Amino acid sequence: MMTRAVRPHGRSRQAVYNLVAFAILTLGALPAIWIIFTSFRPASEVNVTPPVWIPQRITFDSYASLFGLNPDYAAGVPVGDYMRNSILVSMLSTTASLALGTMAGYAFSRFEFRGHRMVFLLIMLSRAVPGIALSLPLFLLMRNVGLVDTVQGLAFVYVAVNTPFTIWLMDGFFRQIPRDLDEAAYIDGCSYWTAFWRVDLPLALPGMTAAAIFAFLASWNEYQLASLLTRTPNAKTFPVGLYDFTSQFTVDWRGMCAMSVLMMIPAIIFVISTQRNMVRGLTFGAIKG
Repeated sequence: MMTRAVRPHGRSRQAVYNLVAFAILTLGALPAIWIIFTSFRPASEVNVTPPVWIPQRITFDSYASLFGLNPDYAAGVPVGDYMRNSILVSMLSTTASLALGTMAGYAFSRFEFRGHRMVFLLIMLSRAVPGIALSLPLFLLMRNVGLVDTVQGLAFVYVAVNTPFTIWLMDGFFRQIPRDLDEAAYIDGCSYWTAFWRVDLPLALPGMTAAAIFAFLASWNEYQLASLLTRTPNAKTFPVGLYDFTSQFTVDWRGMCAMSVLMMIPAIIFVISTQRNMVRGLTFGAIKG
């Protein structure tokens, strides 16, 4: 069997595409790269002009200060509390919004009931409300029920914010699963819940992974509502805690960048560990057999 030779101009075109993609990715990663470099550079290189792009000397002083290991300088920032709160809030809100969004998305995709389209539209319209418009009502509500400055209250707010998007995403995934599978399960004696649990849910796992990643990152990186609803290290998360490195006249850029790097690590681990299912989820239904 003869194989067709790859044309030279085809290879050149692919090399150009790869180079352009690499340049775009590098440009998009520059802020993160700069944050990482700043966390490891000496204090004398932080505010110099012209800027020092690559640190001349690597130092871990900023990280030692974060955890109180530097006897000469202590940041005085409760990093451990912020990390605990961020993990608890993100995991609680992601789990709850994923469970609610998956079941609601399945209901909207499989069943027709009175006001079906109107209810779905109202849920989607709730995402169109600007976050700043929700700040005052949410604060008053949380204050009245005693959930201001609590991990549970912040997680509850994130569940309310992330669930509409999860419903919309899972509704689209369940609609890609043929209804014939459900009907076959009903014929075999399965109830609605059994068909959902044993037939549809395993097929929708890639979509659930994608929804979980979006919900987790939305909770992990959110600042506006967290800054309004939290006051002390008992409930503050990483984004709000970054403001602790600012004072009236100075900003500890190295400490802020060091904590930003710590903030990146769990999110990167979470995304990498679920990357395969995320890609499958985002492309699910694009190609039909």
